Amino acid sequence: MTGGFFAIFDDIASLLDDAAAMSKVATKKTAGILGDDLAVNAQKASGFAASRELPVLWAITKGSFRNKLIILPIAFLFSAFAPWTIVPILMLGGIYLAYEGVEKIYEYIADHKESKKETQTELSEDEMLKIEAKKVKSAITTDFILSIEIVIIALGTVLEQSLMIQIIAVTVVAFLATIGVYGFVALLVRMDDFGFTLIEKAQDEKSFIHKIGRLLVISLPKVIRALTVIGTFAMLLVAGGIFMHNVHQIHEVLHFMPSLLGELFVGIIVGSMAFGVHLTYIKLFKQTHIKT
Repeated sequence: MTGGFFAIFDDIASLLDDAAAMSKVATKKTAGILGDDLAVNAQKASGFAASRELPVLWAITKGSFRNKLIILPIAFLFSAFAPWTIVPILMLGGIYLAYEGVEKIYEYIADHKESKKETQTELSEDEMLKIEAKKVKSAITTDFILSIEIVIIALGTVLEQSLMIQIIAVTVVAFLATIGVYGFVALLVRMDDFGFTLIEKAQDEKSFIHKIGRLLVISLPKVIRALTVIGTFAMLLVAGGIFMHNVHQIHEVLHFMPSLLGELFVGIIVGSMAFGVHLTYIKLFKQTHIKT
């Protein structure tokens, strides 16, 4: 009986060890989306009054956890009863990622910037809370889309494993992603406030503390922009990798290219095609609307 008892523990340890290894692999595969997730959420969580930044971020974090609790069981049901759907869903997610990456590059090159006229009218507390609630809802919706991609890509890396390892590995990745992303965003959005605090405490402008504070204040928008650029290219790499690994013909044609270059090339091609279809649809829709 004692031997059987320890055998169970040995099986559990082996299962957890396999799950940990698969979690590490899945985390690497989702790194591109996490980079974009960081940039998006840093942008959405900033711009509030300093006293409201952390409460707003906590509200978005709770919404992100709820998203995972909805998405994970559905994903595992698909994996258990219709595993053939995971790769098509994964490739649809790849098209979406590639489209987003190319769209961001297009906007940067074309320099399409919407000029928003900000009015300096004072808002009541109720109006500010309504605007805040609207921004939180928008951030949670964006998180839902990104969470689907994270879960599906993580699940795609462990499809050949047992269902139990899939559940453990993907759940770990999903919740670590939430904790890691929003923990880092919390540090980011308070970076400038910490900088201003250091500036106020500095004895003079030439002091080391003042210089550090000023560096933190200046660095925040640059860090967010850098995350956006890194996230954009990471999305294209992830998208290209999905097609390279799941479409044998693409892998054969581009086998002469270095792995990263091939994935980036495929990501740009797929994203350009999806973006072209989107632009064509918009133009046709506008022409039809004008005629009617």
